[in-house]
Amino acid sequence: MISIDLVVDATDGLSRPDLDRWIENDWIRPDLDDGIYVFHDIDVARVRLIQELRDELGVGEEALPIVLLLLDQLYELRRQMRRLQPRSHGDSFGPFPTDTPPIDLRAVSLMPNGRCPDCQWPHRA
Repeated sequence: MISIDLVVDATDGLSRPDLDRWIENDWIRPDLDDGIYVFHDIDVARVRLIQELRDELGVGEEALPIVLLLLDQLYELRRQMRRLQPRSHGDSFGPFPTDTPPIDLRAVSLMPNGRCPDCQWPHRA
C-alpha cells in the first residue's frame, strides 16, 4: 500500500491539489484507512493514466469523466471477451480462467422484434 504523499512524490508533474481533486471527483478511489488515503498499484496506474490523458493527449478536465467512463467500459468489454473467447484461440486476450466455462453465444436470445435486448441493434442469429 502506498501513501498519497508517496504517489505525489513518485509521479513527475503531479500536484497534491490535482490528486485531491481527482479523488473528490471519484476518478480515483483509494482506500481510506483511519482517515488516510492508501493507494494500491491499480490506483497509481489510474493516476498515471489520468495524467497522461491530461498532459500528453490534451484531454481537458471537463472531458476526462467521459474519457475515463469509455475506457472503463472498454476494459470491461475486454474482460467479457476473455470469457467469450473459445479456448482453442489461445491467449490473444490473455489467459483464460480455468474455473469459468466459455459462454455459448447461440444461447443468447433476441427480442421478438429481432433486436438485441441489451443494445437494441439487430444481430444475425
